[in-house]
Amino acid sequence: MATIQQVAEAFSAHRFREVYDFFHPDIQWILVGAAKLEGRDQVVAACEGSLQELARTTTQFLRFKTAAGPEVVAVDAIARYVDTKWKSTFVSSCDIYEFTQGALTKITTYTVEVDSSAVK
Repeated sequence: MATIQQVAEAFSAHRFREVYDFFHPDIQWILVGAAKLEGRDQVVAACEGSLQELARTTTQFLRFKTAAGPEVVAVDAIARYVDTKWKSTFVSSCDIYEFTQGALTKITTYTVEVDSSAVK
């Protein structure tokens, strides 16, 4: 049985399929400034779409910090994505995960593309 911290870290590391079984049926994923996904089907579909996009890139995490409490986990990350044309993109993100009795009920994601000079 995975801990809530392990579930959160797997999701933030784009290992979505490892954590689908932990999704509450009424899970919400709020992509701040972009979208609000509701229900397991919508969230899984978005994850699968992300995996298709990520299949064409290489991901390197330059920062991956986790803070965990009894029902909430936050993951602060900076990732470098390199596409098939060797174009690099740096993204800073913070995911906040909320759990109820071990089930993932809500994800709030903040992301912003950053300049490589901001990455330390």
